[in-house]
Amino acid sequence: MREQAWLVDASIYIFRAWFSLPDRWHTAAGMPLNAVVGYAGFLLGMAERCVPAATLAAAFDESLGSCFRNRIYPDYKCSRTLPDEALAFQLQACRELTECLGISCYSGPLYEADDYLATLARLCREQGRAVTLVSRDKDLGQLLAAEDTLWDAAADEALDAAGFMARFGVRPEQFPDYQGLVGDSVDDIPGIPGVGPRSAAALLERYTDLDTLGAQLDTVAQLPLRGAASLERKLQAHWPQALLSRQLARLECAVPGVEQVPQWHLEESSIAAFADYLSELGLGGRLLQRTEQLAGRLAG
Repeated sequence: MREQAWLVDASIYIFRAWFSLPDRWHTAAGMPLNAVVGYAGFLLGMAERCVPAATLAAAFDESLGSCFRNRIYPDYKCSRTLPDEALAFQLQACRELTECLGISCYSGPLYEADDYLATLARLCREQGRAVTLVSRDKDLGQLLAAEDTLWDAAADEALDAAGFMARFGVRPEQFPDYQGLVGDSVDDIPGIPGVGPRSAAALLERYTDLDTLGAQLDTVAQLPLRGAASLERKLQAHWPQALLSRQLARLECAVPGVEQVPQWHLEESSIAAFADYLSELGLGGRLLQRTEQLAGRLAG
């Protein structure tokens, strides 16, 4: 079995904690800490899984409204709002906790967390590593190769390439083409109005990708599909929108400046820094107990 790389979609677990945990923990200044508490527990779980060393990295989203996709399509993710002061504080605290543990962190104003993960996944494969993408984001499914896994740590649910195809009806590498047809309301990607998942999967089974489909649009009406003639009219009327949507959905696998596979080695000083920052925030209890247990495992 090939060496495993763990690539973490950090923001999705921060937001999960923000929305799911009660507003029970606060700093001395009154700032909420529910997202920090949930994310710190998740982060300790990753460290416990990977100790003492692993190929491990985390990516964070900092590009809402400034991403290169907004230059292509200004309405990309337009329905989302920027974090307020309370959430912004917790996002920064979660990143600092990650850095305390010595885990390499990636983010920037032009590229999304998914783009950093896509680039890291490519680099890992070039060095012969299998990749586990730690996320529940279906968009990352397009990165799955034969030995890779999309793993939602919170639900402990794993999806490989075969499972992804069973769920969506297309191969992982076809997913940007699929989203080009159906769109994605979560990210405000338009797709083609009236084209649903079943029609999109059937088209990609027949034509493989949008380039081949676009060259043969006038044959769609002849397919043995219910409403094939109507489907062809929709494609003809909105074809440029499908190509735009695919461009938005496709992840960037060559983010500038990301050139090395990150290696993580847990150090006693990192555990101490993590514990100190928790204490600085006013957090203790079970989180500090788990931190002490992690130190014990490292000591052997």
